[in-house]
Amino acid sequence: MSGLISDAARVTLPAAVLDALCGQLARANAPAAAFDAIGSATAALLGPGLLTINAWRRDSAEVERLWSSDPAAYPVGGRKHKPDSPWSRQLLGQGEVFVGEGDHALAAVFDDIAVIRALGLSAVVNVPVCERGQCVGTFNFLAARAAWAPGEVATLRMLAQMATPAVVAAAAAASRAD
Repeated sequence: MSGLISDAARVTLPAAVLDALCGQLARANAPAAAFDAIGSATAALLGPGLLTINAWRRDSAEVERLWSSDPAAYPVGGRKHKPDSPWSRQLLGQGEVFVGEGDHALAAVFDDIAVIRALGLSAVVNVPVCERGQCVGTFNFLAARAAWAPGEVATLRMLAQMATPAVVAAAAAASRAD
């Protein structure tokens, strides 16, 4: 074995899903098309759940939803104020992934816990979307599970990085529209 990854830590992702995603991203002519492709790949790789992709508006301390796999419960354009908290400092300030498992963990950080519970979701991975060392958005996947495997978290981090150009473009367009 060479490199920094041990055999035990290797994650094998379905090549067909990744190949299709790369092709769709190369052809995406708008952020929404890229988000749709990434949303489909997320579901194919991790199963059912709720995916939201947000822009981080540092000046107003808000996240603005750019894409949602469940627009009825979490519509595009929705905003949430994110005041200073351990969660916001970790994710938005330091650009570190947040993993929450179980109702107590979710209730401690999300003011919309009632909606999350109603959807039957019990675990979250929030991935910062970063550009040039600064958080510009969030990639959030919630699912009905007790815990996340390290490979699942790594997969979500990879997908979030693939979403970065579309998040930057969509956030810029939304800022111009304000």
